[in-house]
Amino acid sequence: KVGAEVTISQSLGARAGRRARAYANQSAMLSTIIALGYACFIYIAAPMLVGLFHLEENISELAIMYMRLVTPGLFFTFNNNTYSGLYNGQGNSKTPLKIVATGLIFNIVLDPLLIYGYGFVPAMGTAGAAIATTFSQLVVFSIFIWNLYFRNSSIGKLYFITRLRARFVKRIVSLGLPVSMQSALFAMFSLTLATVAAQWGHIGVAVQSVGAQIEAITWMTAAGFSTALAAFTGQNFGARNLGRIRLGYHYTLKIALIACLAFLFFSKEIFSVFINEPQTLVAGSAYLKILAISQIFSAIEQVTAGAFNGCGRTTPPAIVGIILTGARIPLAYYLVTFPSLGLNGIWWSISLSSVMKGIVLAIWYQSFQKRLENGQYKPVGILGKMHAVASRLWQQFN
Repeated sequence: KVGAEVTISQSLGARAGRRARAYANQSAMLSTIIALGYACFIYIAAPMLVGLFHLEENISELAIMYMRLVTPGLFFTFNNNTYSGLYNGQGNSKTPLKIVATGLIFNIVLDPLLIYGYGFVPAMGTAGAAIATTFSQLVVFSIFIWNLYFRNSSIGKLYFITRLRARFVKRIVSLGLPVSMQSALFAMFSLTLATVAAQWGHIGVAVQSVGAQIEAITWMTAAGFSTALAAFTGQNFGARNLGRIRLGYHYTLKIALIACLAFLFFSKEIFSVFINEPQTLVAGSAYLKILAISQIFSAIEQVTAGAFNGCGRTTPPAIVGIILTGARIPLAYYLVTFPSLGLNGIWWSISLSSVMKGIVLAIWYQSFQKRLENGQYKPVGILGKMHAVASRLWQQFN
């Protein structure tokens, strides 16, 4: 997705429409291959992954069944994200929004219908939730396929099956792999923190899972602006219009304060929308208050990552994200040992690391931007050395 967004936006900025179309075809084909492998892995590894939580046997069986039923949906979801990237790279985020919203409407209708049953439709419980998700993603996938391959897209005719070309694949992978590694490791780190939270029973698991979804409102909002900024930056980078890159970055940063205040002052009300159990509600309210401190820094991290990505520098956000998100695990294990913190120690580890990620990445980007506007970027200082080492390792890997 990121490889597609950056290469397409930069190609269009340089007025190279044919090259943008080639990157779109190559990205989509690469996504299909990887998505198939990932879906197969999840189907096979479901018992092992669920086993990490040490849940009751009947709950584990339901979780494994859910994961295996939703596996086809993972294939569709993977490709749907990449197809969204094809549009985002062109500066068109409205079309994927409409398509994805259609799938969400299907999901909203099908979830209660298949979970609880109605009329001739039997109640399927957890299986119904998985089927609803999979079918909704299939709807989104089908609409994307129709728009991209059976109608002329704004960058020309695309082909569902195409021969991968080393030059294009190398560029896409070099841009996308750092972000992919960061996302994959982020999921693994979150999974590890969830197992720590599981020590407090269903309350810890519920707060971690529901709280993360609520927090995602801020995170995904910032990610949306990040995607927009990446496309804006990529097109201006391709056109060598560096002044507009700087203005776009500063304007996009002004988005996180409202969410931060909402989490801080209305945490209990927000969490009660999802769970009303008294103990879980108290723990969930504490989660959101602790995370409120870091929301503005999380937004800064997302927006800054979008600016880096648009310039074709996906390594710095990945380095900062992997190192500081990984630091949550030892920090959480340490903080939960304090009686006054307990379960809240996990949330403090998340919040503190988010603050650090926002600060470090913003400083790194300001240094990068100054050197970019001076005509040449040469990393300096400790952060620059980290970037240089990562770049050399990446070149050797290739």
